[in-house]
Parts: sequence; structure tokens; C-alpha cells
Amino acid sequence: MSAEAVHAGQAVYSGLVLRLLYDGVVLGVSNPLIWKCPTGRLLALYDANVSGNHLDVGVGTGWFLDHCRFPSPAPRLALMDLNPNCLEHASGRVARYAPEAHRRNVLEPIPFDGPRFDSVGLCYLLHCLPGSMAEKAVVFDHLRPLMNDGAVLFGATLVQGSAPRSAMARRLMAAYNRKGIFCNQEDTVEALDAALAARFTAHSVELVGCAALFRAMA
Repeated sequence: MSAEAVHAGQAVYSGLVLRLLYDGVVLGVSNPLIWKCPTGRLLALYDANVSGNHLDVGVGTGWFLDHCRFPSPAPRLALMDLNPNCLEHASGRVARYAPEAHRRNVLEPIPFDGPRFDSVGLCYLLHCLPGSMAEKAVVFDHLRPLMNDGAVLFGATLVQGSAPRSAMARRLMAAYNRKGIFCNQEDTVEALDAALAARFTAHSVELVGCAALFRAMA
């Protein structure tokens, strides 16, 4: 995959966008009104799966980590993202947990020599990555070595195909794909299900609006 395509999916997240726009636009408007997946439903996914030894990949503003219920008051928390603005913003937001920050491109093998994790979160990352679902699912291969046996990988991604989408959702997705912010023309819930089934001992995928919420066990 070209470096330009990888860069395009995360370049929009400037410090200004993260500070002033992302939470209000994506979490407050797009999720409930356009994608038809309320942000509270994604927070519940975190609450049900996050561990006290957690790696978050594609961290956005860190809103979910700031609001979710960790099972311990002092979790080990690591943040991984290609965009330094996201890492800086999210790290500051959850500074009370003293997070580790790792700048990595998860489409490539991930150099990492620390202890493994018991949970890995990928919320709204996959639809920003270039390629088909079969191609971008290499992310799972690269993250699996960072997971302890029995660890859970969970997250959500916006899909097309058989997922119900309003006219507004179709138009907005098309615009984001033209700009390179999204690359999910070929992403379907069926392709995600197949990618997880090929790599994990157990998994589940649920459609909420046009968001596919997934969970897989190492």
C-alpha cells in the first residue's frame, strides 16, 4: 500500500480538529444521526471488554479511554497510532493513567519489546486504512503477537455492503472516500467476519446501524 494512502487516512486529525471538532462532530452527530450507532453503544463495548492491561490502537481523541470503566484504578494503558497529534492529545487526556505512547504503522510488522496485553481496542480504525478488508486485516496479524493467550481484541468499523445506510450515510461515506479519509468501499460485515474467523479462536460481529462491532479471543 502506498505511503500516500496510509498518510491520507490519518492526516485530517490535526491538533485543531482533535481539540475543537472531533468529539462534537463524530461522537455527538455522526454516530447517532448518520451512522446510527450511538456513541454510548461503543462505550458499552469498551466497558465490557477493556482490561487493566490494555493497548488502544488508533486512539482518536482518547474519549473512550477517558470515559470507560477500567477494572482497576491504575491500569497499564498503552496508546498506539501513526499520527503524533492523536498520541499527544489522547496521552494528555488520560494522563492520570500515565500511558505509554507508541508511534507505529500497524499495516507493517510492529516492533515492540514490552509485556503483552490482555485487551486491544481498535475503534474506528479499519475504515480509515487503505485496501480491501482482506488486505487491511493484516493489522490483526501484526497485533496478535502483542496479545497474551486469552486476550480480547475488540472494536468497531464502518462498513458498506449489506449494512443499512441512509442516503445521508451513503453521501458522507462517498465524500470521505473521495478525500481519502475513509477507504471502506469494499468493507463488508461478511468480509470482517471472515478475517476474524481465520485468525482467532472465537469471535463475534454485530451490526449497529452501519457500524460493525467486533470481538475476538486470542
